[in-house]
Amino acid sequence: MGPFSSRYSPRGIFCSRTLNLRSISAIGYDMDYTLMHYNVMVTFMPLVQAWEGRAYEYCMDNLRNMGFPVDGLAFDPNLVIRGLVIDKEKGNLVKPDRFGYVKRAMHGTTMLSTRAVTEMYGRELVDLRNESRWVFLNTLFSVSEAVAFMQVGFYTIKHISVLLAVGKALFKAHVEGQLKHEIMSKPELFVEPDPEMPLALLDQKEAGKKLLLITNSDYHYTDKMMQHSFNKFLPNDMGWRDLFDMVTRPQLILFTVIVSARKPEFFQMSHPLYEVVTDEGLMRPCFKACTGGLYSGGSAQMIENSLKIHGDEILYVGDHIHTDVSQSKVHLRWRTALICRELEEEYNALIRSSSHRATLIDLINQKEVVGDLFNQLRLALQRRTKGRPAQTLAATNMDNQGLTETMQKLLLVMQRLDEKIAPMLDADGEHFSKRWGFLSRAGLWDKSHLMRQIEKYADIYTSRVSNFLHYTPFMYFHSQEQTLAHDSYSWYQSQFNGLMLKTRVKPEDHPVKFADSNDGH
Repeated sequence: MGPFSSRYSPRGIFCSRTLNLRSISAIGYDMDYTLMHYNVMVTFMPLVQAWEGRAYEYCMDNLRNMGFPVDGLAFDPNLVIRGLVIDKEKGNLVKPDRFGYVKRAMHGTTMLSTRAVTEMYGRELVDLRNESRWVFLNTLFSVSEAVAFMQVGFYTIKHISVLLAVGKALFKAHVEGQLKHEIMSKPELFVEPDPEMPLALLDQKEAGKKLLLITNSDYHYTDKMMQHSFNKFLPNDMGWRDLFDMVTRPQLILFTVIVSARKPEFFQMSHPLYEVVTDEGLMRPCFKACTGGLYSGGSAQMIENSLKIHGDEILYVGDHIHTDVSQSKVHLRWRTALICRELEEEYNALIRSSSHRATLIDLINQKEVVGDLFNQLRLALQRRTKGRPAQTLAATNMDNQGLTETMQKLLLVMQRLDEKIAPMLDADGEHFSKRWGFLSRAGLWDKSHLMRQIEKYADIYTSRVSNFLHYTPFMYFHSQEQTLAHDSYSWYQSQFNGLMLKTRVKPEDHPVKFADSNDGH
């Protein structure tokens, strides 16, 4: 599959801001959900819950020990999707559009009606800068947290305390070794193999790119999981470290692998740097320049100084919009790539929904035509009651009774169209998520808040790192032309004027109503 066919497939790399890989000297990678993808559920073993399912179970055990009523609760990965926002004040889970307006909401495990959403959030916007109120679910790691919060929070009004308790319980599961120990003992149950991924990195390395691994995971976990995911797919008995090793110069730290990086602080400030000197993970402090390879801690600024490259010469690839993408972009001006595995499912869901959406748009257009005619008649009647000329394009020779009767008929037509449109709007996106609709969209016309974050901070985005294998390491990614609301008017006006010139008819002799366009993604 070549780059031109790939961009029209679920495995494409999509460009928000033009990126020339020829100008990239180093590529840094996150590990979890980037260089390896965890199964949320084990599909071939229905009774076995994988990464987030097991995290949820450990979380429930910890919450039970803290006194929360969690007996009988079960993990439901379909309850939430990435990109939703927790409202800590009201205890709801909401889906905002790119402007911050809430389009859908859930309390407990029950979706709120459109009317309830409007009454509750009609006068306020979701502002992610207000971290005391809103929590953005911007990674698959958030799935178990959100499911647990919505299920447990349903039984109490102390929403913030529940969220803190859930976070503490998951911290114990993720960080204190309960879950990671189990994953290290049986990685094949939790990690989805991708034979193409090591080969994609090998192409980049052989093209002269300096490859970096920057992960918050500790050394033992990183080594075990990378061995499992990479070594068996590399040629010539290569190991995963060989992808990141490079020729070092004496008395110079050349960072290649950073574990326990403490992102996002890694991109913002400096932490003590340690060199991992044994296979058992023994570390020693680095107080001065030394030969490098595998390190713990440190900072992004140290990497730039070590490699003597800065800013837009470095591409960082990760799955977390805040920890990986926005912070490296905002503080260092690194180029960025976001990994979002759900893109493949969404791409296919959009194709399956194309007929539904086409029918829905046609009904909306019909309602717009009928509504426009109704409004013209209404204006004509309004003018007549004020003793002013009532003629409009639609009113012509109708008397007042004719206007009123026609308006009543048009109202009936619009009501019948609404009866068709409303359930179709509710069902839009159900091929991706019955509760929340599409990942990248909020409503029929607009982008979701998640998609706005992706466009703002990720230069390119794709479903998996191995998609780079379908492009060369020298690829020039072009962003698409960004459409504006008035673009369609300009285009139709130029086409119409050209037609008028050909037929030698003046445009003013043929009044035409130009339809508004909506910015699709």
